[in-house]
Amino acid sequence: MLNIKVLGSGCANCINLEKLCHEVVSENGIEAEIEKVTDYKDIMSYGIMTTPGLVVNGMVIHSGKLPTKSTLTHWLMSELSKQ
Repeated sequence: MLNIKVLGSGCANCINLEKLCHEVVSENGIEAEIEKVTDYKDIMSYGIMTTPGLVVNGMVIHSGKLPTKSTLTHWLMSELSKQ
């Protein structure tokens, strides 16, 4: 099971990244817990300076812009294969 955290205050890209995560997880049958982190202190603890940020299983995968659906799928499937 993947632990996915979407870091962001609620801007359009942050909201879209959370939706995209739900879509990719659902479409690929990935067992995952998706959490939205909006507290700036928590976001900063990951060293993220620009949102949205994506953390999978405790590791920062991406920050600063919205990835494409295929890129996000690739990242999540890669993380899943490590388990």
